[in-house]
Amino acid sequence: MATRKRVAVVGTGTVGSQAAWRLVARGAEVVAYDRFAPGHDRSAAGGETRVFRSVQTDDGRYVPLVRHADALWQQLQTETGRELRRLTGCLFMGSADDPEMRTVMDVIAEHGLDHEVIDAEAMAKRFPQFRVDDGDLAVLDRRAGFIRPELTVQTAARRAAELGARLRRYTPVRKVNPVAGGGVEIRTDTDRERFDAAVVTPGPWVGDLLPDLPWQVSICRAISAWFLPGEDHRAGEERPGFIRAGAPHFYGIPSPDGLSVKLGLSQAYHRPVDDPNRLERTVAPEELETFTEIVRRHLPGLNPDPVRLGVFMEGYTDSTRPLVGPLPGCDDIILLAGFSGQGFKLSPAMGDIAADLALEGRTTQPIDFISTHGRAAA
Repeated sequence: MATRKRVAVVGTGTVGSQAAWRLVARGAEVVAYDRFAPGHDRSAAGGETRVFRSVQTDDGRYVPLVRHADALWQQLQTETGRELRRLTGCLFMGSADDPEMRTVMDVIAEHGLDHEVIDAEAMAKRFPQFRVDDGDLAVLDRRAGFIRPELTVQTAARRAAELGARLRRYTPVRKVNPVAGGGVEIRTDTDRERFDAAVVTPGPWVGDLLPDLPWQVSICRAISAWFLPGEDHRAGEERPGFIRAGAPHFYGIPSPDGLSVKLGLSQAYHRPVDDPNRLERTVAPEELETFTEIVRRHLPGLNPDPVRLGVFMEGYTDSTRPLVGPLPGCDDIILLAGFSGQGFKLSPAMGDIAADLALEGRTTQPIDFISTHGRAAA
């Protein structure tokens, strides 16, 4: 009879909560640590909604991973009876000559994704909340929508606990050390514990926990802003999420309440974070100028003054591809970090891949392009 593996999960946020669920569902003994508690708003998992999309704007190699995640999103909702994701569609808009829009069409063609191309006249009638320019292309990803991040993290962590995982809330991990002969030692402020393997998903604290990591993960401060519709708001209109290519590059998600819209900007507009333990959460008026420009130019149905602001942290690699796989020199420490704003839609798949690597030492999922194996140091 095979020995049951003991696996630590360090960080129970976007990916760690999913990893804990997948590990314990597959028979591992799991202890999951978090410096706060599942569902907190101090990193990237907050903000009420995140985008789920099948169409990829930068690399078609993500599509099989998104499909795996898609199936696991449905499984987690079925197991828990909670609506964690709602498929409302996602519009991609931008100049037909923009490289990102060309990638969108190439990925759709390569993978046969369910979509609809909408011309300017149809956009004006069907989606009057958007202003499109001459020469713009609009593509609706039908297998897309929004995810509820805080609810998802808490639900995945709770499901892991129901299946037998032990959650150690408000317990920062200070060291993750390989043990001679195999295994990992986890050190906190109060104790040390040994495991067969550790899945490390530290989010913006990756540099604190792993200061000798051979790859650079830059921590950025991301702002979300919520806007209400103006007087011309039309009840009952279609309300898909949306991504606008070009400059300024931005995305938006209608809120589940059916009224407000959340806007976010791409990495180019994020400020660096020197210390993730001292995130500046106050938004200065000048930081809202780009949001105001976006609303006035592209979203005429919204009032340009935000009613709510949120500040979060995201980790970016130089390539914008995440780090997924064992640390150099220690196959028992599985790292998942630097998702560069793309982690949430993939999170169940990443949790399952982490379980593959921790329990089997390999995965059948196509992760060569994001794997730590053979990856050059920064």
